[in-house]
Amino acid sequence: MPRTTVLLFQEKDGTVPLLEWIEGLPSKVVAKCQEKIDRLKECGHELRRPEADFLRDGIHELRIQRQQVNYRMLYFFHGREAVVISHGLVKERKVPAGEINAAIRRKELFEKNPTKHTYRE
Repeated sequence: MPRTTVLLFQEKDGTVPLLEWIEGLPSKVVAKCQEKIDRLKECGHELRRPEADFLRDGIHELRIQRQQVNYRMLYFFHGREAVVISHGLVKERKVPAGEINAAIRRKELFEKNPTKHTYRE
């Protein structure tokens, strides 16, 4: 199975929500987040629980747990690419509806103009 390309969503003002969020995390959590992104690259659509899960409206989550804290990165598939569009640090078992709604909005923006909303280093 070919590897999945993982892209990061960029707002029209140039900010990248995932990168801003990761900057404030402990280094061990950042390492775990990178491991999950690497697993998404390797497995793509085949990635399942406990590492990933489908939420709704095309939005999936990468699941990380460290010291009883649940960290989530939200993404969707655009063809053969996975686009990480959002994040969430939650102590609850479910991702808050507002976070999912924000991810859906970003998904719609990306689908209208992928070039404008793709982060490039």
